[in-house]
Amino acid sequence: MPKMFPASPILPSEVARLVELVGVPVPELAPRIGCEASTLYRWLRGDTRPNKASIRLLKAIVSGVNVGHLRRTPRFRFIDLFAGIGGMRLALEDPSVAGECAFTCEWNAFSRKTYLANFKDPESHPFIADINAITDMAREIPEHDVLVAGFPCQPFSIAGVSKKNALGQPHGFKCHEQGNLFFKIRDILRVHRPVAFLLENVKNLQSHDGGTTFKVIMRELQQKLGYEVHARVINAKGYVPQNRERIFLVGFRESTDFNFSKLTVMDPQRGPKLRTILHAEDGSEAEEPPYTEGPLAHVAKRYVLTEHLWSYLQMYAAKHRALGHGFGFGLVGPNDTARTLSARYFKDGSEILIDRGRRRRPRRLTPRECARLMGFDRPGHRPFVIPESVSDTQSYKQFGNAVAVPVVTEVAKHMLPHLQRIMKFRDPQLDLLSATEGVALGA
Repeated sequence: MPKMFPASPILPSEVARLVELVGVPVPELAPRIGCEASTLYRWLRGDTRPNKASIRLLKAIVSGVNVGHLRRTPRFRFIDLFAGIGGMRLALEDPSVAGECAFTCEWNAFSRKTYLANFKDPESHPFIADINAITDMAREIPEHDVLVAGFPCQPFSIAGVSKKNALGQPHGFKCHEQGNLFFKIRDILRVHRPVAFLLENVKNLQSHDGGTTFKVIMRELQQKLGYEVHARVINAKGYVPQNRERIFLVGFRESTDFNFSKLTVMDPQRGPKLRTILHAEDGSEAEEPPYTEGPLAHVAKRYVLTEHLWSYLQMYAAKHRALGHGFGFGLVGPNDTARTLSARYFKDGSEILIDRGRRRRPRRLTPRECARLMGFDRPGHRPFVIPESVSDTQSYKQFGNAVAVPVVTEVAKHMLPHLQRIMKFRDPQLDLLSATEGVALGA
C-alpha cells in the first residue's frame, strides 16, 4: 500500500484531477511544472508530498495560464552571444523561464553545426559568425530585453593562462583573438541598453592578473554603463555529477532588490553521481551508434583507452606523485563525481576516466554522456542532437567549453521577478513564481 499523507496541502486525488484537466502526458507535463516525471508519478500515488510551487504552476495551467510550450508569447527577448552549442539558450528558453532568442553569434563552424541542429529558427533570426564583422550595432543587432553571453574563458582560465605563458603568448585582455571580446559586450550594452544581462565565465576571472581584469570589467559595467551588477560563483556539482565552479555576473539597468545570495542552489555535497549519466549497458537504453552497440547497448570499444595510452598515463601520474605533485588522471566510478570536463578532454580523457575494473582498461566518456554531464540532456525533453558530421574531438571541445544548463536555468529564474518589475508587464505565472523566489522548483 502506498504511504499516504492526509495532512498534505493537496491530496493525490486532487493532483490526479488537475493532471487530467490539463490533458498532457505526465512525461511531457512534469518539466513544465518544474519536476521530473518520476516525482509527479509519486505525487499521483501519494508516495510523497507535492511541491507547493509545482502545484501552483499546475493550477495556473488549468486556469488558462500558458506554461512552457503552451505559452503563446515569450516573457522577454534575449540575444545569445558567443553561443557555443546553445547552453545559455537552452536555459533561457526552458519553460520555467520562457525567453525568446532573437539573435545568435558563434564563430566556431563545428559549434554552429551543433547549434543549428538543435534550434530551428525562422529566417528572421540573425545568426552571425564574427561579432567583429558588425559595423552598425544599432541596426544589425535586434532590440532585446536581456543580453546573455558565455564570453570566451580561455584567456582567463588557469589552464589557458598557463598554456599561453608557456608559449610566450599574451593572455587576458591582451589576447587580441578572444580576450577583447568582453568589450564587444560592453559596446552592445551601451548601444541597446537592454533591461538586464547574464554573463558566465571561469572562477579564475576574479583573480586573473591580480584581480585587475575583474576590476576593469566591473568598472565598465557599473561606473561607465550604469548597470547594477551582482556576481556569484556557483558550483554545478549540486545539479550534475562534476565539480564545476563558474562565476555569473547579473546586471540590471535599473536599481532592484535582486540579491544573488538568496538564490538557493542545490547542495554540492548532495548532488547526483556519475551513475545518473553513464550508459546503463544492460539493455535498458536503446542502442545509439557510434556511442553504444549491441543488444545491451554496451559502450563502443573506441572509447576504451589503448594499452599504450593507459601505460603512459599511469607512468606520468607515478612520476609526479614521486615529486610531490598532484598531477595525474581522474579514475572514477558510478558512485563518484567527476573533475571539471574541459575542452582538452579529447586529448587523452585523463581528467575523467571511467573505471571498468582492475583487469580492464578504463574508458573515456562518450559524447552522449558528456551531454548528460553538462545538463544538455534534460528529463522530459528529447535528447540533445549531436550531429553525425561533428567528430568526437569537436564534441568533446564543445561540451567542455559549455555551460552547465541547469545552473543557468536557476539563475535565470531568480532574475525573472526583477525583470517583471522593470519591464512592467503582468505575467500570472511570474506572480506565482515570485511567491517562491529563491526556491528551486524541482526541489
